Amino acid sequence: MSDLKYKRVLIKLSGEALAGETGFGIDDKVMARVVGELKAVHDMGADIGVVVGAGNFWRGRQGMSMDRATADYMGMLATVLNCLALQDALEKAGVHTRVQTALQITQVAEPYIIRKALRHLEKGRVVIFGCGTGNPYFTTDTGAALRAAEIKADVLLLAKNVDGIYDSDPKLNPNAVKFERISAMEFISRGLTAMDTTAVSLCMTNKIPVVAFGLNEPESIRRVVAGENIGTIIF
Repeated sequence: MSDLKYKRVLIKLSGEALAGETGFGIDDKVMARVVGELKAVHDMGADIGVVVGAGNFWRGRQGMSMDRATADYMGMLATVLNCLALQDALEKAGVHTRVQTALQITQVAEPYIIRKALRHLEKGRVVIFGCGTGNPYFTTDTGAALRAAEIKADVLLLAKNVDGIYDSDPKLNPNAVKFERISAMEFISRGLTAMDTTAVSLCMTNKIPVVAFGLNEPESIRRVVAGENIGTIIF
């Protein structure tokens, strides 16, 4: 327990990061590494909630002239694929989990009920939250910020395929500058897009720090939970 800086964490996993180098679907090696880290953090005594994006299966309207709400609901359903895959891998590693979804899909998951989620966390189960907020026009980043506030998380961990937050896209600009720390107000005023503005604002209002870091860095989740300074802190 003394090795923990954060006792209760909400981890937002990028769907794109789960795809690995293939760019689509789920990379078994990436999933195994993520599960290994989650198990290590769980064994350290942390309470863990997880929100998974769906960028490895579905992103927005994907260039189609589709109704925004329809596309967003498709994205919510796509998150469930990742939730079930993560649950299966965690259970095989000996970590008890529950999947709760904001849309009711009772054949495969519990409906999201905050009191049940808190009880699962108290019993040492990892709770995986699917379907974002359950509403169109909101991203899974906002869903993660909302769940972090509801479970009273000490921190929101933003595990992405980039090792932090930059002043511009490091994939397009080789001279992009990485922030070690940035306030939520500065993040919003600069118009940065590494995290949804609504999610940043929600975390700021509820005084929840955000740590954005690269999922592909060795033992990155464990290191952040233990208090090591990697990635970028939004405060």
